Amino acid sequence: MYLNYFGLNDNPFSIAPNPDYLYMSPRHKEALAHLTFGLRESGGFVMLTGEVGTGKTTVSRKLLQQLPDNTQVAMILNPTLSAIELLATVCDELGIECESDKASLKYFTDRILAKLANNHHAGINTVLMIDEAQHLLPEVLEQLRLLTNLETNREKLLKVVLIGQPELQQLLKRPELRQLSQRITARYHLLPLNSGEVSAYVEHRLGVAQGDISLFSKSTLKAIHRITAGIPRVINLLCDRALMLSYTKQKPVVRKSIFLAAAKQILGDDVVGQRLRHEHTLWLGLAFTSALIIGYFMGGWYV
Repeated sequence: MYLNYFGLNDNPFSIAPNPDYLYMSPRHKEALAHLTFGLRESGGFVMLTGEVGTGKTTVSRKLLQQLPDNTQVAMILNPTLSAIELLATVCDELGIECESDKASLKYFTDRILAKLANNHHAGINTVLMIDEAQHLLPEVLEQLRLLTNLETNREKLLKVVLIGQPELQQLLKRPELRQLSQRITARYHLLPLNSGEVSAYVEHRLGVAQGDISLFSKSTLKAIHRITAGIPRVINLLCDRALMLSYTKQKPVVRKSIFLAAAKQILGDDVVGQRLRHEHTLWLGLAFTSALIIGYFMGGWYV
């Protein structure tokens, strides 16, 4: 509704995964570099973790775009599966024909290993990417480790990319998964955007939609970082609502007060209030510390 009012040709803050709006911050680029390096190594696993909405999917999509043409990718988006269900899904993703009446762990494993060998002889790399990997059962992870046992003198024939929330790190610390943990050749924890990156993120998305960063006041941009904690998905939700409120009030610029009202509608008064109080507490602490330092030196000067 607000697109024409602000001179936009598209919704700049839609949460749909539109590749045109892909913004690779320095943190995302660093994460991508770690994963790319890990896949080039001889090990079987690479891992990317991060809080909800920090952009793990963004990095994984970019990773897929950069894989060589001679790569076959199996993608698993719902890992809440048993070991046999996971192997069956891998077979489906790799285009392996299986007979349903022979379904067993050994049957699926043998079929997958044969496919990996055939791909290798044909000069094809095989990558298995698992999203929401924190939901994998320990026995399923162990089954994945066994799949990576097939190797040449130089490399594993299956590379596995695990993408998940921080709970995945805790899961891999379990004693029974120590062998798998030792095979992770690259791991990266994606942190939220900092203040400067938040402004660049907002500017990038507005620019793609033929808009301009001036639609948000400077005080609003600071509030965006403070209230969203730098999480891209939350930034999208709150900025979209703030633009809508500004439109309904016929304001040409999103002011801080309007953004805070939008934040309260999405996150709730308690969350917004807590984050504002946290900032106020930090400023009081800095002021108190500065006063102590000044007092100390002033006292020393008089002595």
